[in-house]
Amino acid sequence: MNRRSFLKSSLVLPTLSLVPNGFAAELGWRTFEITTRVKLESAGPAKLWLPVPIVNTDYQVLLGNVFVAEGAKASIMEPANSGIGVLVVEFDADHSKVVELTSRFSTRDRSVNFDRSGTDVKMDDSMLKKYLAPTNLIPLDGIVNMTALKATAGAKTDLQKARAIYEWIVENATRNPKVRGCGRGDIKSMLATGDLSGKCADISALFVGLARASGIPARDVYGIRVADSRLGYQSLGKSGNITKAQHCRAEFYLDGYGWVPVDPADVRKVMLEETGGLPLGDPKVVAARKRLFGSWEMNWLAFNYASDVLLPYATQGKIGFFMYPNAENQQGPVDSLDPENFEYQINSREIIT
Repeated sequence: MNRRSFLKSSLVLPTLSLVPNGFAAELGWRTFEITTRVKLESAGPAKLWLPVPIVNTDYQVLLGNVFVAEGAKASIMEPANSGIGVLVVEFDADHSKVVELTSRFSTRDRSVNFDRSGTDVKMDDSMLKKYLAPTNLIPLDGIVNMTALKATAGAKTDLQKARAIYEWIVENATRNPKVRGCGRGDIKSMLATGDLSGKCADISALFVGLARASGIPARDVYGIRVADSRLGYQSLGKSGNITKAQHCRAEFYLDGYGWVPVDPADVRKVMLEETGGLPLGDPKVVAARKRLFGSWEMNWLAFNYASDVLLPYATQGKIGFFMYPNAENQQGPVDSLDPENFEYQINSREIIT
């Protein structure tokens, strides 16, 4: 199946769609395209799932998707109650299994000024309820609750508690370059073993779990880096071939401010990777630590907020999150992090208008 013209998202397009042509750049917007090309080496029938972004906000506007899947049954879906957008492709045994998906979007940097008093921004409690609930990998009782109480000792307001959790994680977690992909986000195991090393899905999940255990709505945001950083951090950006640039961030909800961006994982990434490694007190780390509580540089595409994801027509059961291509063949799930058996490449480019 081919879909060669861009398919507009069914969601309402916010700010950018209302900006006159030529003014988007002046307001800080940048437009990008990412293209994922997959080739499955499988003799029999197979299924493939590719993330399609559904996060449509005041800092990210979705402009459409196009895909090519010759000889296959394919469609873009937003399954009810799943929290994901997904290109679902079903191959029979007789065709080559090659798919190409391109998503186009615009982004602009986001930040929250805590020095200003909040507004009347407030979400309905029923909408926030799911961001206070446990997941399979993020329980909220036992050691998670005990750690949250320890991290937030002395803090009174939600803002004070969220900042205390962020600082506790920056002080105590570490980035482990040997962890496959972005990690698993299994915070109960991390806390039970005392091994707080991992990658972004682990460290962001730790923030989300401790925040929820403290009564603060919080969520992981799963996505991928699409451009180099303009802030002088070599480790916090990726352009061109972004096949291994997946990155998970976090948000917490604060009355009067809405969803607040944080990224403790990238503070530890700066420490590990910038100029051969830096201590916590290095000015570059201090600057990243300050900026990444309440601010994101949007050289990054947000896919979704979903956890405990059941992919349409999959037999493998729920997955913790949906940030990588997934596939199944007659033998079962294909390892998304095994390039010898699951060949795919993701490329990004900025569109200058």
